[in-house]
Amino acid sequence: MPYEPEVEGVDGDGDADARVLRHAAELKRFSRRSLLIGAGSASVLAADMLFTRRVQAERRVHRILTVPDETAEKYFPRASWFLFPGYKTSWEEALWILSTLRGTLNKRGKLAAVGYSNTGLDIDEIVIAVVEHARANQLDTFYFYGHSFGGMVATQVAARLRELHGIEVAFILLDSSPYSKYDVLDQSWFEGVVFLYESGFRFPTVVRGGYELGERMLHKNERSWAQVVDQTLEQLSPIAPSSVLIQSQSAYIYHFDATRFVGKLGGTRMAFIGNPRDRTVDYETARDSWSLTFKDNMASDSQRTDGARPAHASPGWNPFVYRPVIEGLQDELFPLPSGGGRKIAF
Repeated sequence: MPYEPEVEGVDGDGDADARVLRHAAELKRFSRRSLLIGAGSASVLAADMLFTRRVQAERRVHRILTVPDETAEKYFPRASWFLFPGYKTSWEEALWILSTLRGTLNKRGKLAAVGYSNTGLDIDEIVIAVVEHARANQLDTFYFYGHSFGGMVATQVAARLRELHGIEVAFILLDSSPYSKYDVLDQSWFEGVVFLYESGFRFPTVVRGGYELGERMLHKNERSWAQVVDQTLEQLSPIAPSSVLIQSQSAYIYHFDATRFVGKLGGTRMAFIGNPRDRTVDYETARDSWSLTFKDNMASDSQRTDGARPAHASPGWNPFVYRPVIEGLQDELFPLPSGGGRKIAF
């Protein structure tokens, strides 16, 4: 038999060497891939942390947010709407509501919203923010839009402005606003949140995540699935209201007493709008209570937002339902000067 020399790397120990080399090559590729993925993930996390920190620092104070509008600036430079956002409504959603109603609201004033502080609701600080904004912009006419529980805040702020600063608010629009805690239909979670807050407990973000999704799932009958997802994701994002703010809002609703402000609104006119299908706030008891308590100020309580979904205070989702209602109230209560038979052209 002829002699056949052994080829290194083919037989015997060569197979083991080849396997080691292949393993080393795969490990090198894996390590490089893992390093890139890890570095990318770390960069995203760092960016998110920086963004979250900036948002949290920025929102430690109550701030007046504005939506620029040329029509309002031109025709109503000294008048402004102030939107008082509802429960869990972020700064971004408040601006979104103003933007969707812009073509109607700008026919009486400029557009502003109150951005609540993440350190908790403070009425005195809100009053100061409104006064400073009014002075800086030389405002003399005020229209308040109370979005859900924001109607409670709007009423108290209007009373404080008149009492402390001699500023009388021309109009308060109550959009599905509860008159008291008894108008809130789901009392079980409401009382629990307030009890924990006043006992010093603060919801961790992780706990709040499951809580937010669970709450929206319970009320999905008045929301589409897209709305459930959008609202849940918004509440879990860095721009969402803090847990402390939400708990303080709950406590505010729980202890609100509208009778304290009877006779303190002067000539302020009020209007209540809502939807009988509302499953968050009892439409009938809230409407009747506001109308009875503020009978000297209530100019309208018959306008409804039928067809809106969700049924509770949803101008951002249903502008085509809300715009005609608001425009009708403006024309009825604050008619524009005709200018000798000619109306202002927008």
